[in-house]
Amino acid sequence: MSFDLKSLLRPHIAGLKPYSSARDEYAGKEGIFLDANENPYGSTAPGNFNRYPDPYQIEIKEKLAEIKKVKPDQVFLGNGSDEAIDLLLRAFCNPGKDNIIILPPTYGMYEVSAAINDVEIKRVPLCEDFQLQPQKILEAVNDFTKVIFICSPNNPTGNLMKKKDIYQVLENFNGIVVVDEAYIDFAPEVSMVAELEKYPNLVVIQTFSKAWGLAALRIGMGFASTQIISILNLIKPPYNISGLTQEKVLEALSLPNAVYGMVGKIMEGKNELVRKLEEMDEVIQVYHSDANFVLVKIPQAKEIYHYLIEEKIIIRDRSKVTLCDNCLRISVGTPEENEAFLTAFASYTKPTTK
Repeated sequence: MSFDLKSLLRPHIAGLKPYSSARDEYAGKEGIFLDANENPYGSTAPGNFNRYPDPYQIEIKEKLAEIKKVKPDQVFLGNGSDEAIDLLLRAFCNPGKDNIIILPPTYGMYEVSAAINDVEIKRVPLCEDFQLQPQKILEAVNDFTKVIFICSPNNPTGNLMKKKDIYQVLENFNGIVVVDEAYIDFAPEVSMVAELEKYPNLVVIQTFSKAWGLAALRIGMGFASTQIISILNLIKPPYNISGLTQEKVLEALSLPNAVYGMVGKIMEGKNELVRKLEEMDEVIQVYHSDANFVLVKIPQAKEIYHYLIEEKIIIRDRSKVTLCDNCLRISVGTPEENEAFLTAFASYTKPTTK
């Protein structure tokens, strides 16, 4: 494989002059700030929010780099991981010309972002056991394929993809391979971030929304070569991560052990949830999960889904998704929430037919 980043990049992006913000021109924290047209008297809400935040989130990246064992300039932070997905498409895919490959069933935002950016979507379904078909993926590649999205652990199925299959795609595709690891903190394997130095075409996406419990803050992580990260920084909005979000994320990163305790509780809850579901006669299959949710195959999934909504228990009906006929996706809650779900689930009775 011969990976040439410059040849992948949309030509006008390569010559783009980024917006120069006030905090680009002066990054210091001391002085009389008369450069950004901010309100000098403070904020109308409690707290100090009148000054623009660090556009490159340097403090967060330095702490993350230590935790993830990468360099700070190999880290991108976005307004949710969806921003990184969108920016990758905008950087590398020419609208109406280029295409991406997705592997259904998978996370829906790859397709939505591609549609918004007028990028063709090629689909190579997973196997029946929800694993990659690397040879078929590579056969689907043509001269206009720029990005392949691999979700591992996968959403909505929950399983990790076999690394040997991911490596096969990385080693035989000249474009960008995005490995979405939103649920990696719940999985028994190490992150693909460890492979960044070996694969210049690898981008790994993670999030603070799941294991870290910071979904409301909307902050996602991207890890890649310094060259790819510099492109994302070139085209992102100047202040894409709010000051309040940066403040709260720094607090979370100062207590990294807290995430392990929460993950441990979730995994205990998942094991108990799976055990009880597998004991139910109505359940056809509980699929193996390396995430904080389980996919369950059951007759009348749609009817059960609506029944549970009436009971104010909200899960996801994945029945219309490729390979997921009659499947429900259930997030792991607290022990009390899991028990309430199981009780309502067990109380469902099939409607009598006349």
